[in-house]
Amino acid sequence: SFKKVKVFGQVKNGAKVVFCSRGEKEGKEVESEMNSLGPGEAYFVQCDVTKESDIKNVIDQTVNRYGRIDCLINNAGQHPAHMPIDDFSAEDFRKLLNTNVVNYFLFSKTKFALPHLRKTEGNIINDSSLVAQIGQQGAVTYVATKGAITAMTKALAIDEAKYNVRVNSVSPGNVWTPMWEAGANSFSDPEAAKKAGADAQLIGRYGTLEESGLAFLYLAADATFCTGIDLNLSGGAELNYANKNQKGGKKSTYD
Repeated sequence: SFKKVKVFGQVKNGAKVVFCSRGEKEGKEVESEMNSLGPGEAYFVQCDVTKESDIKNVIDQTVNRYGRIDCLINNAGQHPAHMPIDDFSAEDFRKLLNTNVVNYFLFSKTKFALPHLRKTEGNIINDSSLVAQIGQQGAVTYVATKGAITAMTKALAIDEAKYNVRVNSVSPGNVWTPMWEAGANSFSDPEAAKKAGADAQLIGRYGTLEESGLAFLYLAADATFCTGIDLNLSGGAELNYANKNQKGGKKSTYD
């Protein structure tokens, strides 16, 4: 649904949006719903982002259908269950890097989106995470992948500036999504977990999917003097003091 709102935000403002996921049924449903709302257009392409051939197919179908690419949003990824580092294997980490980072690299590189973005002087937006800046308990591998995305964004912004291609990232904090809800419901006291998540922000609530879509739309269309930045979509969660003592008897996330 995070992806759905990003698609909706673009389509609502008149863009022609190609989006992808592994689930064909869900993708077609989103495509139909978005096209019934307009005024833009949505087009779904089935894709497993861990497969280079699938990524190439998304780019090829986009260019064949619309003749150009103005903006690439790299969004696919996953968050493993919270565990201490000893419970992650090297293979777990390699698979997560492939899912969370390597697909961003492949979508962007010169065999895929960048030649088209250079022609249009377009832009790339990479979906990172606030935890790349502040860390997260029981999530060493996930945090590492998000840190890589933020760093890659800055490096690519430098390289592509000569082509007038902007490259930025967005770092969401606690945005209310079905995944967040499922995580909260896994605790013995779901309501307490939900409240703790809301209380992490200075403004005392979760971000919304609609707010997320608008942040991406801003970077895509209006932030023409922004490149190499990482936009915090966090409600101020990274600011102020908090109870951070890891030795005070508080249960860890993965207990």
